[in-house]
Amino acid sequence: MKIKGKVWRFGDDVDTDAIIPARYLNTTDPQELARHCMEDADPAFAQEVKPGDIIVAGKNFGCGSSREHAPLAIKAAGVSCVIAAGFARIFYRNAFNIGLPILESPEAAETSQQGDEMEVDLAAGEIRNLTRNKTFMAQPIPPFMQALISDGGLIKHIAKRLKESP
Repeated sequence: MKIKGKVWRFGDDVDTDAIIPARYLNTTDPQELARHCMEDADPAFAQEVKPGDIIVAGKNFGCGSSREHAPLAIKAAGVSCVIAAGFARIFYRNAFNIGLPILESPEAAETSQQGDEMEVDLAAGEIRNLTRNKTFMAQPIPPFMQALISDGGLIKHIAKRLKESP
């Protein structure tokens, strides 16, 4: 699976409150969450992000509370992938559970800047910053997790598997 998009750059320790502020947690509607995604970190983000764009961040992305609202808001905003120097453990699992691909690459996170064009091959773990003409490697997403992403997350993946079984 290949992804191409514009980089939205964030720093270290972006917590789940910065991703989706707690004042919006009274809804689980993905489109409503998307309208407020990253608004405290970058007020223009939700209005300007385009489908396919990529978030690139520093270390400990998604720290804080364990709410699934955070990766859900990112995915619903149209972000195709998050690349960070490192992820909070619960955010990492929640991202795959809702079908949001994420890759860990400290080098890509350090080098990429806001507005850069990037191409990502999830299966190979290859991250190409087209603007800076640099290529980075991340751990490829294993096939079973690629299936979760392709199916739209864990719940949809299980439902599909149950439907396919005799």
